[in-house]
Amino acid sequence: MLVESKRQYTTKEIQALNHKYRKLSVCQRIEELYRDFDLSEIMLTSSFAATSAFLLKIFSDINKDQIVYFIDTGYHFEETLEYKKQLTRTYGLNVKSIRALKEEHDFTTKDETWRKNPDFCCSINKVKPLERIKQDYNIWVSGLMKWQSDHRQTLDIFENRNDILKFYPLLDVTKEERDAFIQKHELPFHPLVAKGYHSIGCSHCTVPGKDRSGRWNNNPKTECGLHL
Repeated sequence: MLVESKRQYTTKEIQALNHKYRKLSVCQRIEELYRDFDLSEIMLTSSFAATSAFLLKIFSDINKDQIVYFIDTGYHFEETLEYKKQLTRTYGLNVKSIRALKEEHDFTTKDETWRKNPDFCCSINKVKPLERIKQDYNIWVSGLMKWQSDHRQTLDIFENRNDILKFYPLLDVTKEERDAFIQKHELPFHPLVAKGYHSIGCSHCTVPGKDRSGRWNNNPKTECGLHL
């Protein structure tokens, strides 16, 4: 059941949530999320990229009914699609794929829009498909971490962004803490990590590189637009 109407959060409410959740561990934050909000309000997205197993493993342990939305841009590496199948099977995930309108995606393919205007290509194939379902939810969960980019350094655990409340349960997790969790629970990495890809998006725009440096190579762009 989807939310009947969008809920608006005041600055005071968001400050209270941040004060409460900052004190909690990642697992406690996700457990508390289902006490403070109904499942029908919560939208979780995953790119099934480098270390997506980190957040997805925790969610699968806490609430297997949670839908995980995957934005299928039509330009993913084959390894990403295989990794998605692996994690879905291993953790019993409830995954739903969303895509751009066929005619709009086909335009970017024929036009090779990613070469001349990567922002527009991302808008068509990533941002717009998600915009169509965002209106049905009050909370959007994402696995961003502060150390990943300058923009992400500015975020808080809860943020009001474009008419939806963003929730970043991993925000203050360090790279070392993430890697320790992955090692402890023997989580599978994306296959391309072993080939030097540390942040993985569409095949046209991703090359090997440290952290997010391999995304939109030789372009100052660092975000697809979903989290701005």
